[in-house]
Amino acid sequence: MFAVIKTGGKQYRVAANDLLKIEKVEGQVGDIVEIGHVLAHGEGENVTFGAPFVDGALVTAEVVEQGKNRTVIAFKKRRRQNSRRKIGHRQLLTTVRIAEILLGGAKPTKKAAAKAEAKTEAKAEVAAKAEGAAKTGAKAEAAPKTEAKTKADAASKETEAKATETAAPLFKAPKGEPDDLTVIKGVGPVAAGQLNEQGITTFAQIAKLSDKDIARIDEHMPFSTDQITDWREQAKELAKK
Repeated sequence: MFAVIKTGGKQYRVAANDLLKIEKVEGQVGDIVEIGHVLAHGEGENVTFGAPFVDGALVTAEVVEQGKNRTVIAFKKRRRQNSRRKIGHRQLLTTVRIAEILLGGAKPTKKAAAKAEAKTEAKAEVAAKAEGAAKTGAKAEAAPKTEAKTKADAASKETEAKATETAAPLFKAPKGEPDDLTVIKGVGPVAAGQLNEQGITTFAQIAKLSDKDIARIDEHMPFSTDQITDWREQAKELAKK
């Protein structure tokens, strides 16, 4: 059986176990997401079309990966106006595997099975803990509490370390007066402020960025590699003045 679904403004023909990339949907890896916009479904020559959607039809899919598409460059130039604009865009994508094609208002089975399995595991874990506590007594009961507290402290320290690492700027700002980065074509006041927050304040600093530095900026900031490379070339000329 196949179905034609609509998501992210696009239409896809899918069948069970198909792997495809769609525009970003919320969910963690392993989650089951539901796509209710089913335009048609069928098997062989027997096809049912919706108006516009098929009533009671539903497609479920498992989230395999969350990622980004390749960078698309939009470049605009006005002749004899000394005007150029270059913008990069990376579309967020979700890779999903089609799990089920459901008709007639049927409910997803994989989602229910996952919940039942989680409940069974939780009950088994609680029973095991109760049995262990009864056998070992008060001394054995104190040990897990100490271990749990140690793990909680370690997790708290790790979280604080990650937060500190995230808050720290990518580069160390040089001493002296900062340059007006908005002179660089393509860098507006907002972009200049974001660069300053990450310790990038002068033309000379941008001109000396290595390919590795550009890759770090591309990973942690909303600028593409092509944008930063173009800014670096402009900064080399500005730094000479």
